[in-house]
Amino acid sequence: MNARNSMAANATLHCLTGCAIGEVAGLMVGTALELSTGVTIALAVGLAFLFGYALSTLPLISAGLGFFAALSVVFAADTLSIATMEIVDNLVMAMIPGAMDAGLVNPIFWIGMMISLSVAFIAAFPVNRYLIDKGKGHALTHRYHEGMDHAGMDHEGMDHEGHAASDAHH
Repeated sequence: MNARNSMAANATLHCLTGCAIGEVAGLMVGTALELSTGVTIALAVGLAFLFGYALSTLPLISAGLGFFAALSVVFAADTLSIATMEIVDNLVMAMIPGAMDAGLVNPIFWIGMMISLSVAFIAAFPVNRYLIDKGKGHALTHRYHEGMDHAGMDHEGMDHEGHAASDAHH
C-alpha cells in the first residue's frame, strides 16, 4: 500500500473509531432514556462528531498545539470525513430491516452496526484519500505528528511537500 493510501486508511480508521464510540454511546443513552428514534439518531450523530473531533484534537494538543488551534485544524481535517461516515452509516442502518428499532441487546442491531460502519469506512476512504492528495484532511494533522512546527514547516525549513520556507507560500 502506498504512503497516501496508508495515510487515508489510517485517517478513515481513526474517524471510524470516533464515530463508532459516539454512535454506540448515543444509542445507549437514547435507548436508556427511551428517546424517540429521531432524537436518538441526532444524539448519536452529535456524539460521533464530538468523539471524532476529540480523538483528533488530543494528539495535536499533545504535540504542542493550543486547544483552539488544534480544534481549528481538526474541524478542517475531519468534518467531511465524519459527515460522509455518518450519512452512510445511518442510511445503511435504516436500510437493514429492524436494525434501527432493535434494542442494544438484539443481535440484529450489532450486526447492522458492523455492516453499516464497514460500508461507511469504504465510503469515507476515497474522501480521505482525495483530501490528502489535495494537502487537506489528515494531511493537515499529519504534519504535526511528523515534527512540523505550527507554521507547517519542519525543523529544516521545509513544508510537508518538501518546499523551502521561501517557496512555501507562493
